[in-house]
Amino acid sequence: MESGPELAGLALLGLVALLGYLLGSVPFGIVITRMLGLGDLRQIGSGNIGATNVLRTGNKAAALATLLLDSGKGAIAVLVARALMDETAAQVAGAAAFIGHLYPIWLGFRGGKGVATFLGTLIALAWPVGFGACAVWLVTALISRISSLSALVAATAAVPLSWFLGHTDLMLLAAALAALIFWRHRSNIARLANGTEPRIGKKG
Repeated sequence: MESGPELAGLALLGLVALLGYLLGSVPFGIVITRMLGLGDLRQIGSGNIGATNVLRTGNKAAALATLLLDSGKGAIAVLVARALMDETAAQVAGAAAFIGHLYPIWLGFRGGKGVATFLGTLIALAWPVGFGACAVWLVTALISRISSLSALVAATAAVPLSWFLGHTDLMLLAAALAALIFWRHRSNIARLANGTEPRIGKKG
């Protein structure tokens, strides 16, 4: 039978996960585009709520703000959970924020693809891994000019980067989140295969 302190710890972990999920659920792309009078983001381009689709409105500042805020959701969840509890809680909170972005309660559980939140979470959990994954994304984007391909390559790289940079405790989480990124990008993967995936900055 679990003791009082153990139950309190589980309750706090559950609260951390819930708060991380609710934070991750905030659809900053939609909020920003509506505030700026750019229309309903879900009716623009791919319909995705992330920064790449915001860029298709032609407003680079809005896209940058969305990128930073979506990244920040994961990072803030991690940092708060770490301050309240420990590294396990930090991973739980980061994963919850990521799930919140993919399946936000405010949008009927139809959210984004999680790349920015994934990278922000990694940076907060282990900055060498996070910045390494960002570098992989950037290099792939500069070469291919395709956001989805860059995301898939960066997500794949996160697991070996975790091992190579000495953060083996992060490998399981990185693999799980990367698998979800691949799942959310399955339509992009089909377009990549047939050569119809749009390039970065193309207006929808």
